Amino acid sequence: MTDEQAQIYLLSKPFTSLDYPFGEDVKVFRVKNKMFATIALGQTAKSAKTSDEAKTYFWMNLKCDPHEALILRDIFPSVIPGYHMNKSQWNSVILDGSIPQGEIERMIDNSYNLVVSKMTKKDQASIQLHL
Repeated sequence: MTDEQAQIYLLSKPFTSLDYPFGEDVKVFRVKNKMFATIALGQTAKSAKTSDEAKTYFWMNLKCDPHEALILRDIFPSVIPGYHMNKSQWNSVILDGSIPQGEIERMIDNSYNLVVSKMTKKDQASIQLHL
């Protein structure tokens, strides 16, 4: 999945908006003003150490159940603890093409649903009407 495909999928969610509170280099995706994803360009530490030509990829931070976060990190080398986020509740997904698109979409859906589940009943109801 490319960063553009991820952005299109993220923005397809009801009541989702795009914001740049951390500068123009970090895209922040919110549902009713609650952050559920970010996308930024970054360099992998692994590639910087192993190659003269360090590779840069887009990274997507997604909220995740703490138990599932650990499982995803074990399964996919491109899923690491959330960069600049709470490491137990956020994962960083390196968009290097190694993770199937359907799996990334599932992770996005989970992040969105986790954030919505913490909202007021009224906000949850208004969102559920559009799902």
